[in-house]
Amino acid sequence: MSSQSLPQADGSAAAHKPLNSPAEVIGASLVGTTVEFYDFYVYATAAVLVFPKLFFPSVNHTAALLASFGVFGAAMVARPVGAIFYGHMGDKSGRKATLVACLLTMGVATFCVGILPTYGQVGILAPALLLILRLTQGFALGGEWSGAALVATENAPENKRALYGTFPQLGAPIGFIIANGLFLIINYSLPHPDGSAMQSDAFLSWGWRIPFLFSAVMVAIGLWVRSKLAESETFKQAEKQGVIVKVPLFDTLRHHFKAVVLGTFAMLATYVLFYLMTTFSLTYGTASSSASPAGLGIEYTDFVLMQIIGVVFFGLFTLLSGPLADVVGRRKLLIWVTVIIIVFALMFPIFLDDKSGTSFSGALVEAFLILGFTLMGFTFGPMGALLPEMFPTNVRYTGSAIAYNVSSIIGAALAPIIATALWSAAGGSTWMVGVYLAAASVLTLVALLLTHETKDMDYNGDLGVSD
Repeated sequence: MSSQSLPQADGSAAAHKPLNSPAEVIGASLVGTTVEFYDFYVYATAAVLVFPKLFFPSVNHTAALLASFGVFGAAMVARPVGAIFYGHMGDKSGRKATLVACLLTMGVATFCVGILPTYGQVGILAPALLLILRLTQGFALGGEWSGAALVATENAPENKRALYGTFPQLGAPIGFIIANGLFLIINYSLPHPDGSAMQSDAFLSWGWRIPFLFSAVMVAIGLWVRSKLAESETFKQAEKQGVIVKVPLFDTLRHHFKAVVLGTFAMLATYVLFYLMTTFSLTYGTASSSASPAGLGIEYTDFVLMQIIGVVFFGLFTLLSGPLADVVGRRKLLIWVTVIIIVFALMFPIFLDDKSGTSFSGALVEAFLILGFTLMGFTFGPMGALLPEMFPTNVRYTGSAIAYNVSSIIGAALAPIIATALWSAAGGSTWMVGVYLAAASVLTLVALLLTHETKDMDYNGDLGVSD
């Protein structure tokens, strides 16, 4: 197989008329990624506050915490497997059916976490079931993003593909705000007379289950929205031309391996920045200033509210990045944003190493969060168009899914571990963490320089045909 443009049935590759309304496209592409990131934030919080106590009891708190994070990281390993499975399904059977399957699988697994018995009730079976459900979540998430991105971009009007590609990306800030907002509401609603935020008896008994059970509401809405979708005309044309391949994975690796590698590293800085701004910054910000390694000593609820302010900028600039990428091009925009991320990374100590606890140091931290999340919006937004555009229609789901999810292992799965180790090695300073982000960004910059601009490609006519 090789990639080549073919005309549409009416003889014009440009004669592409979306079959779904803008509202249907926005809803179908946004809801799944919102649930995806909502699930990540809910699980990450529970992995620190709840699971070590209820599922991994140990006399050593650190061992219990590491076991909890180990299950959390297991999802990252399962995601590339899901990418291959759902990529195959999406490139063979269509985008609509695959997206419904992803969301249903993810929704059932997340809901089941909320009704799991604890270690005290069923013993070792409890963490085993938690691991199985976490692997199931990761498996489903492996196919979610690419399908959502394809629904958005393959139904986009002419010259608005990057704008439509930002719709699934908005799931990250929206999911963050919903998940953390819900945890804050639960925290303020339940009594915790011991003063330990979100660790009251009521929270540990049943309060922690609410966010997992609530995901069923969003999944139900998502399934309803996605059931109303029509299959994209682009995929229908690929079927009509007879260019659907038997094993998309083989064709992807045989003819588009370079695109997979470049796409993986083009996404690397985005993943590392994302997890530093969310997971690591929360850990560093709430760690005691007298601990080893030392943190900022900010109360959990206060820091989450500071993060939510930053995430508002994340959402705004994600949306803004789409029209900008449609005008100047994905590659040019991402190159400049990546250069700025490198500069930002080397400034970490200026923003974060003042542990005096004064209003000035607090303002520096908020400025760090706003600037970091703004850059996150600018680098994350165009990826919804860039990665799918690197592959022809008949392997687009598989290729973009593999690149996106392999990058999640290199960047997302390793970022919190590497950042924590560097923070500790630097004696509580963040300068080495910044260097780590800068190094990842350099790799992304090289990948972007080796790619071609995809803004003006014949996206709906590039079906992929047999030699």
